[in-house]
Amino acid sequence: MVLDNICGVARPVLAYHLIITAYGFWLPNDPRGSWSDFVRSWELARFGKATKTNATHSLAHKPHDRRRRLLAKAALVRPPVVFTGHQCRAIGVGFAHYSRRSGCIIVACSILPTHAHLVVLRMRYSIEQISNLLKGAASAELMRCGLHPFADQAYRNGKLPPPWARHELSCFLDCDKDIRRSIDYTNANPQKEGLPPQRW
Repeated sequence: MVLDNICGVARPVLAYHLIITAYGFWLPNDPRGSWSDFVRSWELARFGKATKTNATHSLAHKPHDRRRRLLAKAALVRPPVVFTGHQCRAIGVGFAHYSRRSGCIIVACSILPTHAHLVVLRMRYSIEQISNLLKGAASAELMRCGLHPFADQAYRNGKLPPPWARHELSCFLDCDKDIRRSIDYTNANPQKEGLPPQRW
């Protein structure tokens, strides 16, 4: 349930606008704000504490110290992930596999080189669980296709580092108008980035 800001009435969550980001795309101490509570990596900690925000709108165009942000990215253990077109296709197949197995209904999806937007109808799992399972399915498909971006950087136990950021950003959608707006935004996103339209 969410609280209606106007009349204080609890309304059920119907869907989520989910944003999943690639490793290194949006750091926990990004000067524009982030959805992280703390900085786990000591390499990043010297660039400041986590910049936790509750903003539900895009912060991408917020003025900030771009040089400092790029220096922090350069300090990462691995280079930031930028998915190729073939990798994006594999991610979409992974999302579809998860959707079929779980019954998760994805009503809109756009997969960009550094992040993905999805509009997901509410189901029995939390959106955090859904996000983790979607990322796992996409990673498995990347491995199956030989396209995992960290295929040559396995840990000692043989597992590969995830190509995804640890957390996700999710916005609760509690009315048809919000769902339609999120669907339109998601479908238009590739063209805003100068990419062809996507139909998954």
